[in-house]
Amino acid sequence: MKPSIPKGTRDFSPVEVAKRQYIINTIQSKFELFGFQPIETPSFENSDTLMGKYGEEGDRLIFKILNSGDFLKKVDDTTYSTKDSVQITSKISEKALRYDLTVPFARYVVQHQNEIEFPFKRYQIQPVWRADRPQKGRFREFYQCDADVVGSDSLWQEIEFIKLYDAVFSALNLSGVTVKINNRKILSGIAEVIGASDKLIDFTVALDKLDKIGEDGVKNEMLGKGITEEAIAKMQPLFDFSGDTNEKIEKLKALLHASNEGLKGVEELQFIIQMVNELSLTTVAIDLDVTLARGLNYYTGAIFEVAAPQEVAMGSIGGGGRYDDLTGIFGLKNMSGVGISFGLDRIYLVLEELNLFPDTVADTTKVLFINFGEKESLYCMKGIYQLRNSDIVAELYPDAAKMKKQMTYANRRNIPYVVLAGTKEMNENTFTVKTMETGEQQEMNIEQLSKYLS
Repeated sequence: MKPSIPKGTRDFSPVEVAKRQYIINTIQSKFELFGFQPIETPSFENSDTLMGKYGEEGDRLIFKILNSGDFLKKVDDTTYSTKDSVQITSKISEKALRYDLTVPFARYVVQHQNEIEFPFKRYQIQPVWRADRPQKGRFREFYQCDADVVGSDSLWQEIEFIKLYDAVFSALNLSGVTVKINNRKILSGIAEVIGASDKLIDFTVALDKLDKIGEDGVKNEMLGKGITEEAIAKMQPLFDFSGDTNEKIEKLKALLHASNEGLKGVEELQFIIQMVNELSLTTVAIDLDVTLARGLNYYTGAIFEVAAPQEVAMGSIGGGGRYDDLTGIFGLKNMSGVGISFGLDRIYLVLEELNLFPDTVADTTKVLFINFGEKESLYCMKGIYQLRNSDIVAELYPDAAKMKKQMTYANRRNIPYVVLAGTKEMNENTFTVKTMETGEQQEMNIEQLSKYLS
């Protein structure tokens, strides 16, 4: 059988893992600098924990896990004969792979509420799974890097998250990043003033696809969901929104003058943007995008989406928002939260395309000791352990192969130094080190070698 992996998944080479780890370490260091604490949750949850939390489209993308054993026994003949996949799935699958890290986090907060000190600031870096159609930058298995705060409705948290985005992308030397910001209260207000409050979810799900299917596509989808042509005509200003942030704010106030909720959203946005401008940003730019909807049902306030630099054709590389009562679905009421996520895989692709990974990011072995035989290898191993005690990555070629083969191995692995130790070096208690790039050779004792390689 020809070996293969499922579509939407990937193997990672040592170099790729090193580059991914560089991004993870950068994000993790900033999470901790901002006071977030790490947690982990299981890769799969009970189905009822996940289902119904992401909207109809999200639910369809959740990977279900078949029950162990003879899982069809619980399906009666009547249910089986209907061929209704929803009914049958509920009988044969009680668990599912997590779709994101936010809902499992809400479950964690409720389950461990007596152990947590609120406000609780947590970060989580783990894989998630979605039964999506694989394409560039979109995978079925991928990592999310999340930070959330629960137990506070202060807008200073949103400000901190924008500053956190700025800190991470500055550390990655990734300029040209834009943090798009909107507020779900504004979208609710728009739905209210156009007479489509009862279609709010359909309205936001369609609007969220604007960058994918265009204005006409969004309008057609809304019509298909029962939103009237009159209502769609009233929202036309959204598609033609322009100007700087202050001008957009004033236009929103005029559009939403009859909606208290909408005006509340404008007020929140205005405060966040004003305070961020007071604190200044190093790398990222902020863009008030009134069409930003983010299709997840649990968002209730500010919403974020991070766009890659324009010269890179890539979807969002991060996003998030405020959810006022996500824990309420698990029985813990009045627990406001807000969080953001970094898209590790897409950030990787952006850094790769822009050649922004440091040259040293994939460095592994610093020096390879050539194997001339048993006595020489023992002599080399003693030196290797001394180098390792000084945190120098060193290794011995395992076989006494021909010199050419060992040197080719060092070249192909981009090992910068090779050490040779034969009878002469053993008698003089020295080592001959060769710099692979120049071919230069020097003889030195272990202390000198350690200093040379440090």
